[in-house]
Amino acid sequence: MNISLIIAIILFVFCIILLIKIYIMKKTIREINDSLKYILKSDTNNLISITSEDRDIKKLAISLNKELKNLRTKQLQYENGNQNLKRMITDISHDLRTPLTAISGYSELLEEHSNEKQREYIKIINQKVKELSQLTEQLKDLSVGIELDKKLKKETCCINDILEETIASYYNLFKTKNINPTISICSKKIYKEIDKNMIIRVFENLISNAIKYSDDNCNIILEESGKISFINKASKLDVITVKKIFDRYYTLEKMKEYSGLGLSIAKQLVEINGGNISAKYIKNKLYIEILL
Repeated sequence: MNISLIIAIILFVFCIILLIKIYIMKKTIREINDSLKYILKSDTNNLISITSEDRDIKKLAISLNKELKNLRTKQLQYENGNQNLKRMITDISHDLRTPLTAISGYSELLEEHSNEKQREYIKIINQKVKELSQLTEQLKDLSVGIELDKKLKKETCCINDILEETIASYYNLFKTKNINPTISICSKKIYKEIDKNMIIRVFENLISNAIKYSDDNCNIILEESGKISFINKASKLDVITVKKIFDRYYTLEKMKEYSGLGLSIAKQLVEINGGNISAKYIKNKLYIEILL
């Protein structure tokens, strides 16, 4: 056997061994990738396990498992911190609401036995009590916002039915505020994969927003394209302000009781469901549009 043939055989065997090693490495990388995806998506304490005996790949798996343990620890700290913060905010909101209710009640009693000058002062007191009450509602909304990262419970829902039911639940409030909403819901049934409770909360926030801050009647429209519009006259707004209307920490200077907090939560809920929400201001009217 000549030397050239021996070299060729050795090279052939070497290539086979190399191909086998590459195959095993690629298989192990896929195992790591699949394990990592599963662990990150699911609530599990599992760690990455591999079948390869390669020293370097074992080191990689050990390093990744170490980082996963650190990530899990930080996640638990974050969740516990959120729960504690939510509990504290809820307690503060409750503690504020109780004395405010008492102040409001005593203020009404004073008004019955007061002269004109005293009634002016009582009117100021009532206005401040109202502002504080709205702040407690914002605190409550903030505690709700902390939990917006919960898992979705998606199901196939009819948007027409959800919107109609939500509007109907506000009938008495519309009547109390002397608002006659113009409602236009297409006859075509619009079905979407959504978390029903989240979308109900979105509609409630937007309807409540329209009732509280509208200068006139409001329009609620569901088009066949699936776009949902909430339109109301709001002369105290402007184009610059509307650009910040979904900002959680933005409060209007011209109208301090108007907070973007509820709208911020609505935006988060829509986006969690894979939709889009936008706002625009045209001819003294606020348009909030949703596409799920």
